[in-house]
Amino acid sequence: MNNSQGPLLGQRAAVIFLLGVLCAATTGILTVLSGTAPATGFLAAGGAFVTAVAFFHMIIE
Repeated sequence: MNNSQGPLLGQRAAVIFLLGVLCAATTGILTVLSGTAPATGFLAAGGAFVTAVAFFHMIIE
């Protein structure tokens, strides 16, 4: 198999998405543990993911 193409995702993008997923998971878990419905935790995690990816995109060069 010829692997002449580059990686599917660059190192910077992978780090940004990883940090976004970690922030989202933390937010979702803490939201559900605070006593709210799982759907609320899921929505909070989605918002945290978008915000974290935008934030880390701005600060990571």
